[in-house]
Amino acid sequence: MFNKIIRRGHRKVSKSDGADYGYAPPGGGRSSGSVSTSNVVVNHASRGGALSNSGQLTTTMPAAAPLPPSGTIESLPLFRDVPVTERQNLFLKKLQICCFQFDFSDTLKMVREKEIKRQTLAELVDYVQSGSGKITESNQEEMVRMISLNIFRCLPPASHENTGSENVDPEEEEPYLDPAWPHLQLVYELLLRYVVSSDTDTKVAKRYIDHSFVLKLLDLFDSEDPREREYLKTILHRIYGKFMVHRPFIRKAINNIFYRFIYETERHSGIGELLEILGSIINGFALPMKEEHKLFLVRALIPLHKPKPIALYHQQLSYCIVQFVEKDYKLADTVIRGLLKYWPVTNCQKEVLFLGELEEVLEATQAAEFQRCMVPLFRQVARCLSSSHFQVAERALFLWNNEHIVSLIAQNRNVILPIIFEALEKNIQSHWNQAVHGLTVNVRKMFLEMDVELFEECQRQYAEKEARAKELEEQRQLTWQRLAAAAAQGG
Repeated sequence: MFNKIIRRGHRKVSKSDGADYGYAPPGGGRSSGSVSTSNVVVNHASRGGALSNSGQLTTTMPAAAPLPPSGTIESLPLFRDVPVTERQNLFLKKLQICCFQFDFSDTLKMVREKEIKRQTLAELVDYVQSGSGKITESNQEEMVRMISLNIFRCLPPASHENTGSENVDPEEEEPYLDPAWPHLQLVYELLLRYVVSSDTDTKVAKRYIDHSFVLKLLDLFDSEDPREREYLKTILHRIYGKFMVHRPFIRKAINNIFYRFIYETERHSGIGELLEILGSIINGFALPMKEEHKLFLVRALIPLHKPKPIALYHQQLSYCIVQFVEKDYKLADTVIRGLLKYWPVTNCQKEVLFLGELEEVLEATQAAEFQRCMVPLFRQVARCLSSSHFQVAERALFLWNNEHIVSLIAQNRNVILPIIFEALEKNIQSHWNQAVHGLTVNVRKMFLEMDVELFEECQRQYAEKEARAKELEEQRQLTWQRLAAAAAQGG
């Protein structure tokens, strides 16, 4: 969907839009009723909006045009059917029609008016996309106002808020599809065409697409409709590229969304899409990297490993993390220690995700950074190797399939083998899964071929440790037997 939208954004590239972005191009009942909604207070902590002084979540929106009586909205002529001099006036009249908002929960209500609005929106999209006439400044202001009226609305309670069931797995929830989407999609398309158009002067447009507008766009990322989030992702990415003045503000606002998600709600529908945008932004960071960006990694990205629903956005998060390490290899130690800090204790599926991400990070890690963190790292790997959950043990053993990681391990085998030797031996002796047993034998053989003397020394130390443990166990049993005998005599 994302690539499809981008392909539709075919246009001439202006100086402010394209190679000078300073970032990489992208890779890869929410309907409004007929009632005016201004200064609405939403008491749902997981929905978008700004916090008021009272702690309530508030979203202020422009007042919608009151609906006229049924049958009074009439279709306007097509742009091609009027003289060029009249097109700007016609454009304004079409915008006014599109300011009316309808109730889409009732499919039989005002059907004719809804269709007129849909057709009018489609004509506006075609007009802006064609570039047949430059839109006047006042019409640009009215267009952004109309777009704001349609898309900036109160999102209803999320599904878990309706049912009160906090324990529902977000992965198992059915995606919500907004009944107003036939209109909303065209409004988003119009906004996208306006932002990417080579005729759009950023100096003029930034008066209307300002910080307030961007902040409200970001609030909408909590929409449960995946189609809406796809459009928002594309539009915000284009705004970031075209409006350089907004870049620091956008990064800071996304940071704040992440902080609230991590430390307060652990509920947000658009974390994955926001991370996709950031993946492209990080890819374009200049070197040496600014301190602001390193702080973002430490304070926002690494703690995003903490929330329970990480599986929903882990792929995008992992991409962002690896981008940082590839940009600046000295960050590898920071990232690996951050992963260890948030390593799951009881969630095996999260452990599998972490091990996959760890492999990608190690792929971009240099020897010096590897040596700084290898001791705590391989203590954790040893715990994973001997995990009774076969997927965790298997994923940990797959690290030895990576040539770069094997070369790092080989260079530091004197430190690493003593840490993991016991886990390897226990797997061979007693792990229940045959695949894990076979992979462990291969890893053990690899170490034996690397350094026979070291392997034999580890084997000797392991045998001594086992003998001491056996001796201690025997002494413990004897002590209990003496205590039992003494208790029997006393009785």
